[in-house]
Amino acid sequence: MTEETLAAQIVILNGAPRSGKSSIAKAIQEEFDGPWVNFGVDAYNGMTPERYLPGVGLRPGGERPDLEEVVPFFYAALYESIAIHAGLGLNVVADVGHHDSYSQPLGILVDCARRLEGLPVLFVGVKCPIETIMKRRALAVPGREGLYVQGEENGAVPEPVLRWQNEVHMPGIYDLELDTSVMTPLECAEAIRQKLDLGIPSPSAFERLAGER
Repeated sequence: MTEETLAAQIVILNGAPRSGKSSIAKAIQEEFDGPWVNFGVDAYNGMTPERYLPGVGLRPGGERPDLEEVVPFFYAALYESIAIHAGLGLNVVADVGHHDSYSQPLGILVDCARRLEGLPVLFVGVKCPIETIMKRRALAVPGREGLYVQGEENGAVPEPVLRWQNEVHMPGIYDLELDTSVMTPLECAEAIRQKLDLGIPSPSAFERLAGER
């Protein structure tokens, strides 16, 4: 790739587990022109030592304060990698689940936004009603059996699932929001394509987040 062809885009998909982020990322890779590299929770955790898992996938609630010291560094490395790839002209889609509900606030999302300053970032909120989330959690995913917390026998939604639903979209600053209960992954990808074609808003969501103090 030459300097004249460098026009990389970055799409950050943020949402709870089983909201449909990975399926959208796959649709983007399959349907969009040019190379789209996927930097997401699953990909990064595949490189993370087992004793530090769930790494960047650490769920809300302050359940593992012993891991919290390294999680910001994992996120920093993930976003620096995104910046390097985009700087080389490679488009990046990243499916993540940002929150700040640790045993104490860590400010990870703001730090990540600052690491992508000067790069074109579309921040997408991937939303899905809790009822649909629970139905998806009940379905076996090849290679990921037992990974997701299931519903309780009395039909109540488990507390960890509720925490994800309540915390992952804080503070709720996005360039685009998608509801995967009414849109297919391909339809979501097309909505993202249209947004990219129109141009990322200025200031973008990440620019606003990076400016927070």
